[in-house]
Amino acid sequence: MTTITTPETKQQVGDIIRYTTCSEHCLNMCVIKVRIRDGRIWAIEPDDTINSGIAREDGHLSDDLIDKCMITGIGMQEALTILDEVKTAFDLPILTDIHAEDEATAAAQVADVLQIPAFLCRQTELLQAAGRTGRVVNIKKGQFLAPGDMADAAAKVAETGNTSILLTERGTTFGYHNLIVDMRSLQIMRNAGYPVVFDATHSVQLPGGDTEARQSGGQPEFILPLARAAVAAGCDGLFVEVHPDPPRALSDAASQLRLDLLDTLLAQVAALDHIVRRL
Repeated sequence: MTTITTPETKQQVGDIIRYTTCSEHCLNMCVIKVRIRDGRIWAIEPDDTINSGIAREDGHLSDDLIDKCMITGIGMQEALTILDEVKTAFDLPILTDIHAEDEATAAAQVADVLQIPAFLCRQTELLQAAGRTGRVVNIKKGQFLAPGDMADAAAKVAETGNTSILLTERGTTFGYHNLIVDMRSLQIMRNAGYPVVFDATHSVQLPGGDTEARQSGGQPEFILPLARAAVAAGCDGLFVEVHPDPPRALSDAASQLRLDLLDTLLAQVAALDHIVRRL
């Protein structure tokens, strides 16, 4: 079973931030957003039988929320301090979003992977600033972008001499308030020559779909089947936001995986990945 540990920390930043995870069978790392509560960092330790590693992710600022009154983060310096404490306490790699060129160098002092948000995936200066840090750069495919066009985004990073690049599929806009996943995109993006990750929770979002609450809706019942499909299609990694009580999450509440389903997801995708790698 996946266990939860609670090392002490002096940091406290309100309620739940988020969790994210993926199996080492797919990517050789696992990404988890930390939860700060009651002055403690809560962290998930992987099941040894699944052989998954963990990295933590915390976006210090979310600029693409629907309502300006929604939670926007705790600020870069405080977020990086917390992430550095997590990294030291657990000896694990860190992944975090950056949103502007001047954030890249600071974030790279702590993070092992710099993530480019989907809406910013074509921003040349941002991509090249991330590339110049020498860190792994994970580029999320814009919901508006054809998968083949991600080769151009990757090329902007590679021009800096950094070819440690990941490309992430997170769904494609399909009319209003809806996303669909074209599994062909995983192979198309891989043709660019870089590992491909599937974001199984953002892909089930219904962007802006909860008009009454002025936030995105979601269909979390499709997280597991889409994750299984992506692994069967040969993706190299999974990105999954996990929360013990998704309705209480400060962000993406409608599209997160319940924590008690995490073991099931990891066991299923690990089994499928074992089969796919033998083909």
